[in-house]
Amino acid sequence: MTARAKVAVLRTRPETVLDDYRRLLRLAEADRFLKPGVTTILKDNISWHFPAPAANTTPWQLEGTVLGLKDLGYNDLSVVQNKTVVIDTHKGEDLNGYVPIFKHYELPVLYNFKPEDMTWLPYEPKAEMLALDHIYPEGIRLPDYFLGKNIVHLPTVKCHIYTTTTGAMKNAFGGLLATHRHYTHSWIHETLVDLLSIQKEIHPGVFAVMDGTTAGNGPGPRTMDPQVKNVILASGDQVAIDAVAARMMGFDPLSIGYIRLGHEKGLGVGDVREIEVVGDDISGENWHFAVGRSFHKFLGWMSWYGPTKFLQKLLFRTWLVNIPIFVSEANHDYLHWPLKDSKIYRKWRAETPWGRLFAQYQRHGTMAGRPVEP
Repeated sequence: MTARAKVAVLRTRPETVLDDYRRLLRLAEADRFLKPGVTTILKDNISWHFPAPAANTTPWQLEGTVLGLKDLGYNDLSVVQNKTVVIDTHKGEDLNGYVPIFKHYELPVLYNFKPEDMTWLPYEPKAEMLALDHIYPEGIRLPDYFLGKNIVHLPTVKCHIYTTTTGAMKNAFGGLLATHRHYTHSWIHETLVDLLSIQKEIHPGVFAVMDGTTAGNGPGPRTMDPQVKNVILASGDQVAIDAVAARMMGFDPLSIGYIRLGHEKGLGVGDVREIEVVGDDISGENWHFAVGRSFHKFLGWMSWYGPTKFLQKLLFRTWLVNIPIFVSEANHDYLHWPLKDSKIYRKWRAETPWGRLFAQYQRHGTMAGRPVEP
């Protein structure tokens, strides 16, 4: 088949990763997809405020993307953060090493949940919606700061309990939907496709840079088995980059709802046979990832898809929502992290090259121009 999309993929190592990211953006022709002369938003991904490997944008992904964009003349950069009911955004920025990078490159940081930073305005999509207009019959609202600006998504390669995999398309979920975005979980695949349609209307340029230096296997996006894979990806096609990442993880991309629907709606290319992969050869990659099982996945299935789905309005649209919020926070922050995932993090930090690079970011703040320690 003739290629209809391009995804750049490079193998990398800590000693070269910043230069590799700069090369990656050129290979993926970021300047073809991002409009010059307007602000470019960097939308990082904080799935868990703790530094769980593979869960969050890596500091080298953030720094490398900033350097690569500046190489191409994109100097008007900003960062937008969001929050969820169970994530502490400021704690996540700090523990994952972003704050020194923001300061070093003088990146303004805005928060879509702070009224002084942006206002949520009614928005009427031009595209036909699959789900959002039914989920929010009172009307769709978007943060005004996003309108007319480029956006660059910074996801990682990992599994997800609701969407099988998560990447570029899912990264828009936090930025464009307010705190009550959990209303969408029963229609999550349709929601991600609707959000991509909206992004194509409001942003003059959309691009994604994905980190798979350590990838997340298992019941993501937080409690995962981190596996060193040494790859980074970039593309102006949000469907295509998610499809290539899914294929490397061992999934059939078109069996994943949001990728298939995005492909069918013509929002991008989800059939890997129609995607040109440039950079390094990944044709033999199959990591045999699987979402697996977890307590959180079981509760999510019961709430959004299972036999108690009929209770979701009562549980999630009244004061009772505080109960599942408490259960999720307790499960992740007070059980999983101290009893299991903090140990996984410390082992990764001590025993893998990417963990040791993360420790250097914690010591030095940024790594551009610094030698990487063995």
